Amino acid sequence: MTTTDTPRVPLSVASPRRSTARLLASLALIVFGVAFAAPLVWLLLASVDADASYQIKLPGSLSLDNFAAVLTPELTFLPVWNSVIVSGSTAILTVVLALLTAYPLSRFASRFNRPFLFTILFASCLPITAIMVPVYAMFVQLGFLDSIPAVVLFLTATSLPMAVWMMKSFMDGVPVSLEQAAWLDGASSMVSLWRIVVPLMRPGIAVVGIFVFLQAWGNFFVPFILLLSPEKTVAAVSIYSFFGQYGAIAYGQLAAFSLIYSAPVLLLYLLVTRVIGGSFALDGAVKG
Repeated sequence: MTTTDTPRVPLSVASPRRSTARLLASLALIVFGVAFAAPLVWLLLASVDADASYQIKLPGSLSLDNFAAVLTPELTFLPVWNSVIVSGSTAILTVVLALLTAYPLSRFASRFNRPFLFTILFASCLPITAIMVPVYAMFVQLGFLDSIPAVVLFLTATSLPMAVWMMKSFMDGVPVSLEQAAWLDGASSMVSLWRIVVPLMRPGIAVVGIFVFLQAWGNFFVPFILLLSPEKTVAAVSIYSFFGQYGAIAYGQLAAFSLIYSAPVLLLYLLVTRVIGGSFALDGAVKG
């Protein structure tokens, strides 16, 4: 007795089951899109509304009074400039140190590589609040309190573990054969790093730099604890001034300041993506 298997007919695009799945997926995307777009819509509407509240509503009349109120040297210009200095210095210093640290981990085999990587991975898991008490005591003893360079060094130290992991991953994508050819011509390791590896992994360096910049730019806790002078306040701490006592919040000014606060980050992202492009420049570097 023989049996024949009934061939399984694939679902067509117009089948009810596939149509239902696509409808559910579209509804889910719409829900997530609305959830992400709602805060941005509130920012845009509240920033030009003289009577803004926590609700999303169309302003009765367009007004730039909120921007006029926040565009002052003490509230916006000086804190934003301090944030640019702190975040930019932290990003540059972290990228340079991460490159120098990731290079031997990526190019030279050692029995200490794996323990070192796991050690810095553990260091990146420590929450910043768990170490702020001893860090504050150390800053007081060393006289580093209320010092922007000291804050930059501390933010660099906290950003290095993750930056090293990311930089090593990008560096592993650059063929070692390119450096070997340079070594045969008498180039040192540092020369091959700066003239061969760095130009080929510019997108990866940009990713690490933007990642570190964003972390430092949005860091509220560290500058709030370690910087005391009003003239050294960063933008992430200055935004705290819009939250008054007894729950009073200047919603319109808060929205206007938030738009100004996010502008440097957007400009940095657009500048970096326009200058370096979006992929590694390895086409034609190695013959197959």
